[in-house]
Amino acid sequence: MQLKSIKLENFRQFRNESMEFAQGDDGRNVTIILGENGTGKTTFAQAFSWCLYGETDFRDKTVLSKQVFKEMHLGEDRTVSVTLCLSHGTAEYTFVRKQNCFKDMSGRLKEDNAEFSIAKKDESGNTSYAQKYELEPWVNSILPKDLSHYFFFDGERIEKLGKDIASGKKARDFADAVKGLLGLNPVLSALSHFNPKSRNSVIGEYNRSFDSKANAKIKVLTDTIEDCNQKLAGKKAALEQFDEQKEAAEAMKADKEKELKQYADGKRLQEERDDLYRRIKNAESERAGQYKDICDNFNKSMIPFFSLSLVDRALRLLSNKDFSGTDVPWIRDETIKFLIGRKKCICNTHLEKGSEPYEALEKLLEKVPPKSISNYVSEFKAESRHRVGEYGDLVQETQDKLVRISKESTEISELNNQLVNVNKKLSGKDVSEKVNEIETEIQICNSTIRRCSSEHDRLINEQGRLEAEYERAYKERDTLILQDEKNTQTLTYLTYAQKIYDELLSFYKEREEETRNRLQDTINNIFKQIYEGGLHLTIDEKYHITVQADEYNGEIETSTAQSISAIFAFITSIIRMAKENRNSDDPNAKMLSSEPYPLVMDAPLSAFDKRRIKTVCETLPAIAEQVIIFIKDTDGEIAEEYMGSKIGSRHSFVKKNELETVLA
Repeated sequence: MQLKSIKLENFRQFRNESMEFAQGDDGRNVTIILGENGTGKTTFAQAFSWCLYGETDFRDKTVLSKQVFKEMHLGEDRTVSVTLCLSHGTAEYTFVRKQNCFKDMSGRLKEDNAEFSIAKKDESGNTSYAQKYELEPWVNSILPKDLSHYFFFDGERIEKLGKDIASGKKARDFADAVKGLLGLNPVLSALSHFNPKSRNSVIGEYNRSFDSKANAKIKVLTDTIEDCNQKLAGKKAALEQFDEQKEAAEAMKADKEKELKQYADGKRLQEERDDLYRRIKNAESERAGQYKDICDNFNKSMIPFFSLSLVDRALRLLSNKDFSGTDVPWIRDETIKFLIGRKKCICNTHLEKGSEPYEALEKLLEKVPPKSISNYVSEFKAESRHRVGEYGDLVQETQDKLVRISKESTEISELNNQLVNVNKKLSGKDVSEKVNEIETEIQICNSTIRRCSSEHDRLINEQGRLEAEYERAYKERDTLILQDEKNTQTLTYLTYAQKIYDELLSFYKEREEETRNRLQDTINNIFKQIYEGGLHLTIDEKYHITVQADEYNGEIETSTAQSISAIFAFITSIIRMAKENRNSDDPNAKMLSSEPYPLVMDAPLSAFDKRRIKTVCETLPAIAEQVIIFIKDTDGEIAEEYMGSKIGSRHSFVKKNELETVLA
């Protein structure tokens, strides 16, 4: 595929502009288009995609020029169109996509469905036109849409592809690109045509064509074989699905773990801050408890404490008094109460209440046990000594608690100083919520990985059981088939078809591995030209592309420049290998070849420094058969300096106003 020219009519900023591309016949295969930001470089590059696939990356999907719409009268219509001319194989193609746009009486834009047409001129000069149902197949036969982004891309897209390589994503897309662009797809199509697991393949048709009249069990066994095939196909699809989910979960987990590392210091500081808050709270609680104890003790002991001096004076007074001899020995209060009760003393004196003898006995009650004055004094002294001992410790206890309060206050002050320093480092940011969110996502990824691994193992076991059942039914049916001449002939055809499939599969596996290893070597050769720095790329059997250090046996995290260098190396390696296959004398290599493809790039050099821009500018024209670069003026001077001898066509954008750009 080689681009010849493109014409834009009323497409975004371009009213009526066309451009021819360098063909490389004179060794000059580079077309360079210069323009400052905002002049329409990306718009012009997107015109390729709109013409071929009817799609753009514009947020505003309206492609009609705003300047043209502004000039349109109510009820007037205009047509937007892009015409792309290219060659592919021995034929030349003209792709035209056009859309009619109408300004209604309310001044609103109405758009009809876009119309698409393809004209093909063969090497004899005969022109044919694609029918409506042929349009998409014709485009895909030249450049499938899912592969186009490897050849039509801008700086953002190439940076995204580079990140996909660095993160291990898009492995299937890379595998499809290799197989599609290096000629492996025809072999895959042949394998699909013979696939024994497919009901509608050649082998599937032979399996269903056995005549069961000779033996009814043949049909039962054939049904078993087809059922096993159908279930095996389902298991394979489910396995691929779970493997993809697992790979996606592992890639997301790796991304989240990297993101979590960014919060590691913040999380540590957050935990330290939380610990300081906890310790300050505990210290304040302890200090408040000491204050409360002092207050409670004082409230409870205030009256007894302040009466201690009076008690002390009473004890000193009582200590100088002798109350011995004041008690009547051997008489108890019960004796006195008995005499008063019977109203007669032991001396027969009548005891009348209010009489002098009666009152004398009542006074005597104060001097006889158990409540004698000496007893009262003794009890008072004992209780006073107890109180002096109990409440005499209040001062010491209060002093001890005040010391503890002072220590807690000092600790609180020190902890608050530490907290101020931690808060300064955190700048007031609370990262715990974000960290918890990331850790939750990692846990979800781990759960997905475990679930997918478990389902993978279960499906593998079921696959093994189905394959064993398939083999048993196949062998038993073969034995029955050999008993019938007609079925024996069908079995012979089936055996030949199976042999063809096995040979194709063996050839494919051998060539695929050889292609992958060769691709890895080619990528590294180009990668080291673009990016010097002791790094190399590896490609595993699932087309995961990783960047590794030469002196370190393991994957490393890549910078933007390294990732973009890797995708440049990947794309240019595919182009180089396809070119080598076409020019090879090896018939197998020639079979695994594809058409050359152009590289159409919008601002591809912005992520590189001057030295690497030089390397890229020297490498791309030597590998790709056609290079078209949309580039801003500042980078363009460098590109022209290094590509000067390869530039066969130069164009530049001149911005007339915010809505219109012309080519100069």
